Amino acid sequence: MLCFSSNIALLSNPNPNPFFASRRRVLVVPCAIDPNAITPSPTPELENHPLSRRQNQLLILDPDSQTKPRTNSHGGQETEEDLVKKKVIEEVSLATRRIPRFPGAIDRPDTQRLGPPPDLRRVLSGNDRTLKQALEVRRGVAAETLKFAFRAGKLSIRYSDNLVSKLPVFVDRVVIGAAAMKENPELAHLSFNARAKKYIQDSGVVALVKWLKHNSMTYPQIGKLLCMSSGDLEPVRELVEWLKSIYVKGMCLGGVVTKAGPIWERNLEELEEIVNFLEKKRVRKEWIGYVVSRCPQLLGMTMDELKIRVRFYLDMGMSENDFGTMVFDYPRALGYYSIEEMHSKVNYLKEFGLTTEDVGRLLAFKPQLMACSIEERWKPLVKYLYYLGIRRDGMRRMLLVKPVIFCVNMETMIAPKVRFLQDIGIKEEAIGGVLVKFPALLTYSLYKKIRPVVIFLMTKAGVTKEDIGKVIALDPPLVGCSITKKLDVNVKYFLSLGIRLRPLGEMIADFPMLLRYNLDILRPKYIYLRRTMVRPLRDLIEFPRFFSYSLEGRIIPRHKILVLNRINFKLRYMLASTDEDFNRRVREAVERRQRFESGTKDDDFCCDTPDDAETTGGIPVSP
Repeated sequence: MLCFSSNIALLSNPNPNPFFASRRRVLVVPCAIDPNAITPSPTPELENHPLSRRQNQLLILDPDSQTKPRTNSHGGQETEEDLVKKKVIEEVSLATRRIPRFPGAIDRPDTQRLGPPPDLRRVLSGNDRTLKQALEVRRGVAAETLKFAFRAGKLSIRYSDNLVSKLPVFVDRVVIGAAAMKENPELAHLSFNARAKKYIQDSGVVALVKWLKHNSMTYPQIGKLLCMSSGDLEPVRELVEWLKSIYVKGMCLGGVVTKAGPIWERNLEELEEIVNFLEKKRVRKEWIGYVVSRCPQLLGMTMDELKIRVRFYLDMGMSENDFGTMVFDYPRALGYYSIEEMHSKVNYLKEFGLTTEDVGRLLAFKPQLMACSIEERWKPLVKYLYYLGIRRDGMRRMLLVKPVIFCVNMETMIAPKVRFLQDIGIKEEAIGGVLVKFPALLTYSLYKKIRPVVIFLMTKAGVTKEDIGKVIALDPPLVGCSITKKLDVNVKYFLSLGIRLRPLGEMIADFPMLLRYNLDILRPKYIYLRRTMVRPLRDLIEFPRFFSYSLEGRIIPRHKILVLNRINFKLRYMLASTDEDFNRRVREAVERRQRFESGTKDDDFCCDTPDDAETTGGIPVSP
């Protein structure tokens, strides 16, 4: 007989917690146990001894196991004491050692018992929740290790957390790289944390991030850049250095490297070839950085595709100098849109009656037209202009004079201005003519430019509410004049001449261009009118168009003719007629004067006199 005192002491341990029992190693020899030798009395502690989860599971699966009578190995029924002994022995035999813990380990039901290992094919299944959970744990460990590396590189906690959240692909690379290091015998003994830390140090990502941040790149751009690059980060530094050499500014570096397309698949020699080709086409070297910043897609093109796009513009008669300027003004016109889309827009512009050369000059002046959609922008605008009475010739003029009209939004930029013109009294049939005469009106701000000019004319220049529509319709460019530098200066000048506000408003309604002349042109004409011609101010009020005629080319020569012939006309008859009509009127006036001086009676004398001319001594004079 073996001595089971130690076993009996274990079985009779008053501590009901099975965890402490599981920490002891117990040798159980069923064949050597004498049932009569072990006769512990049932105690409350032993009766209430908690059972393992596995035993609970057995009880749940077989709830009648407590009530069914059991037989022992000798064929007799088992007593209650035998059942208690078996339960205790089974509980002790199921106790296992504590499973070691390590980063990335997870709890599985199969690891809580001794027995054959679980089916690896089921564990390694792609859809297995356990494998995904383990992978997420490793990713979390790699992310935390990366955060600590950034903080050790003197990045703040907020920036480190923000940057790591932008680097999911790089975190996966850390996981893969750390797992691959385990195949190295020198690193196989290291934990996953140590291998992940070594991979991050060897990659040089911390120093690269600090260098990119020093070059004005944002953390989202840095994260996208590191995710786009391969495992080797050295090409990233080389590419950024090359972009800086072609004058790409720091604030634009991130946008260029993240939007340039398959730029990582090309070497620096191919990129240099693209830059040299653009320089040959009159895109200056100091412009290249700006062009690439505005359209990074140029660096992702092949040379054949780039040559096709350049030839597209040069074949329209555009010179290389104009081409270089166009690319600088709007680089996306060259590298952003597809060739098919570019051809369709050029063909649509030709429908307005433009030739290929006209379209080339138009695109050289306003390449932003390539950014406009035919269906969403141009066709609705053409329908609206046709509704206003503007035909194809008018649209053609608007396109050539102010092509930006075909680039603005019709509902927010054009329609409100048309409604304003209608509100101030311009007739609907005349609005089309106003827009054709001065297309730039549609590009001005309604509340900062157009309305202030109208208010100024009505309050400071004496234009009545009934005449304001007429003034704008006769001279739409008046809306484009500066109030402080042009309109207010001219109004004050005319008021300083002695013209009152109401007559000045009538003069402007008759000849709105009066407010657009420079004072250098107005002063000499007024001085000549008052001092040399000795005309009253009333003549100027009746005929404000006097300021529109050339002083040296028309006013002085015709005034000399009138003085030599000793005759006088009103300013309207003196200046508003052609040379033939003026000479004919001079001859008729001279004949009337000669007949009057000779004393010849002429019954038709009064009939030959101009209707609005008064005679003094037979000579038509101005009142």
